[in-house]
Amino acid sequence: MWRTDLALEMRESFPEDKEEIRGVILTKEKQEEEKIEITRVEIKDEKGERAMGKPRGTYITIESELLKEKGEEAKEPMVKAVKKHLEELSGGIFGKKTLIAGLGNREMTPDALGPYVVEQLFVTRHLIQEFGESLKKKYEMESVSAIAPGVMGQTGMETSEILKGIIHETKPDLLIVVDALAARNLKRVNTTIQLTDTGISPGAGVGNNRKELNQKNLGIPVIALGVPTVVDAATIVEDRMETALKKEGYSEEEIGSFLGSLDYRGMGSFFVTPKTIDEEIRLLGDTISEALNSCFSNIYTNGSEK
Repeated sequence: MWRTDLALEMRESFPEDKEEIRGVILTKEKQEEEKIEITRVEIKDEKGERAMGKPRGTYITIESELLKEKGEEAKEPMVKAVKKHLEELSGGIFGKKTLIAGLGNREMTPDALGPYVVEQLFVTRHLIQEFGESLKKKYEMESVSAIAPGVMGQTGMETSEILKGIIHETKPDLLIVVDALAARNLKRVNTTIQLTDTGISPGAGVGNNRKELNQKNLGIPVIALGVPTVVDAATIVEDRMETALKKEGYSEEEIGSFLGSLDYRGMGSFFVTPKTIDEEIRLLGDTISEALNSCFSNIYTNGSEK
């Protein structure tokens, strides 16, 4: 079975009329001028959860090649789109104390998105604590704190354990988690942002599941924001083979039988990422951090201090 963290790709794997996909609603919107496509997958009930293998909630996918382009003109439409949907999923960010967690290993570039975003954030919790409500009102800012908790191999602790301690001490109203994901489709690598109000299972896309970061486990609402930066090697093989067999006219049953007979054991746990990943992580991180900064303070406009 191919791996993906994207709800959109799970939904695409089902024919439109398949009965077990009931309980899942998919809607699409194209913004031609901004070169952005937005897809919303809503999992409504237990039947939808079983079919999709994901918890019920809303999954919003923003796709655009603009994420790979430099310059403020390319970045601005994506910043606005991310900000809009973050505010929607959170029920309004402004007015809430927010903790942002950048997950991942900063020593591995495809997994360094979360820590990079945290480095670019305008954190304000300490300023508000030092100078009080007058500063908050003057600059129209909200309390923002941030952490890059690393990975278990570096800390010896589950990310959920670290965040539980921080939440207990600092008492934020909302947690936003930023992480690198895995995709099925090569075209979606570094061109797609997924936002969801269901939280996240760190490492799930690469077969390294850790404890879930969600409201049930942490006690506060969790918004997860992720970008696919890798594709499983076996997934690439299966996807290319399926495309070729469909072009040759084979039926779904024949294709399924053939793919089921393939032996992927020799591939091990290989994941593929673009050779330009260093530059693309910086571009992605800048876009996401600008969107986050714009949610919490009017000091910054398009990432620049007024």
